[in-house]
Amino acid sequence: MKKRITTEKRNFDVLHDGTLNKSVGFTKEERTQLGLRGLLPYAITDQEIQVSRVMESLRRKAYDIERYILLSALQDRNEKLFYRVVIDHIEEIMPLIYTPTVGQACKEFSHIFRRSKGFYITPEDKGEIRTILDNWPEKDIRVIVVTDGQRILGLGDLGANGMGIPIGKLALYSAGAGIKPHQCLPVMLDVGTNNQEILDDLLYLGYPKKRLEGEAYFELVDEFVQAIQEKYPKALIQFEDFLTPNAYTLLNKYKHQVLCFNDDIQGTAAVALSGVFASTRITNIPFSDLRIMFLGAGSAATGIADLMVAAFEDEGLTEEEARQRLWFVDLNGLVVADRDDLMEHNLPYAHQHSQLNFSDAIATIKPHVLIGATGAPGTFTKEVIESMTAINERPVIFALSNPTSKAECTAEQAYTWSNGKAIFASGSPFDPVTFKGEKFHPGQGNNAYVFPGIGLGAIIANASCIPDALFLVAAKTLATQVNQKNIDQGSLYPALTEIRELSLAIAIAVAEKAYALGIARDDRPEDLEQFIKAYMYQPHY
Repeated sequence: MKKRITTEKRNFDVLHDGTLNKSVGFTKEERTQLGLRGLLPYAITDQEIQVSRVMESLRRKAYDIERYILLSALQDRNEKLFYRVVIDHIEEIMPLIYTPTVGQACKEFSHIFRRSKGFYITPEDKGEIRTILDNWPEKDIRVIVVTDGQRILGLGDLGANGMGIPIGKLALYSAGAGIKPHQCLPVMLDVGTNNQEILDDLLYLGYPKKRLEGEAYFELVDEFVQAIQEKYPKALIQFEDFLTPNAYTLLNKYKHQVLCFNDDIQGTAAVALSGVFASTRITNIPFSDLRIMFLGAGSAATGIADLMVAAFEDEGLTEEEARQRLWFVDLNGLVVADRDDLMEHNLPYAHQHSQLNFSDAIATIKPHVLIGATGAPGTFTKEVIESMTAINERPVIFALSNPTSKAECTAEQAYTWSNGKAIFASGSPFDPVTFKGEKFHPGQGNNAYVFPGIGLGAIIANASCIPDALFLVAAKTLATQVNQKNIDQGSLYPALTEIRELSLAIAIAVAEKAYALGIARDDRPEDLEQFIKAYMYQPHY
């Protein structure tokens, strides 16, 4: 027996409510109950056929941005069908609702805007943020993704156009980890933009002034964080795409106070660390023996390194020994102690060493793993890949910058320039590559592998905070899910089609760690796995 739909809405009010609408999926009984007779075509179509209809329409579109708009409209119109489409076709859909297409969608956000999906806070709301939060209709928010739009992917300051990122991330929370859509809240801290091109755009929808900065900026963010604690005390706050100095300032201020994390710093760290763990099954070099070099020294790169320090310590190394395994190169060369242009988060990795350029640093340090987090395409040149191949039987190359157009090198370049020896992973998707008769399946080190499961585990335990230990256990759990077939194909990550199973495994591990650390505010269920499965949203009619 199907559950009877309980709502006071009738007629077109039902069809215009995306949380209720099933379109031609309503049964005869439901059409009578809800006053829909005569308002729909005769045919009653099950969800599977509706999914096929959506995919047919999607594939007829000429451009990915058109596919993004179609899916966005479907999400508004029929929420369950949207998530069914995403889950059933995750490998095809995720690049459309998230990277790389979301980058273009953000750039064009004000031009393709149809219907508001999130919550906007501007400097004019100072002193009233808690009051205006009451305008949001949902009472039980569990996950908030918030950005100020200043460093969107590798695209820079997009102002309020960056709202596409929280919307996309939360769609992945629901599809990938079963967080209920109505418990998700995308937030834009619209504090202006310093992008003059955007300010000059007559269609721009954001706060049309230069960015709020300094003390006034941090006061506004703090008011937002405190308002959330009062209005939604169980909500996880995920900070997304903040400029590096602000990202670290906010994370260091709040990570021990409230349930929050920064996905660019900590989520990226967990997924990258997992890939490095998996790579040792191919290189046969123990993790504790690795030397790792980063090109780029921003929040993503140093976030990865910070978690790797914890992983090395877990292997028995001291903190100092761990840091000696990690080397950074930025625009000005090797990060060394006698430089006077380093930011605070770089200082722990500034070694006593002579200054070197990128090429000489590779030849001198001889890293086993090279990780790019630059936002600068083409920085892993033929010379770089050949140098890594000369010093490693199987060089490990991570080109993590998003979107695809910003990757440090392509999968094909990595395999070709290394003569098929590279173990390659990227932040955005690349198609399989055939080189000298061998087919390689490059792994996508996308944060979507980890942040939904981490969030789900934290929510289930009602954790008070998310310490590094939870990201470390998430990375280790993901690495264990890489099977031999993945390894044989050269992929350091499982198939995205397994995303819900992966999120479940990570959520269990994260929740268990939260209970063990004493940071869970709820008691552990007797059957934790079954409890989480029962919580997870299933978008079936």
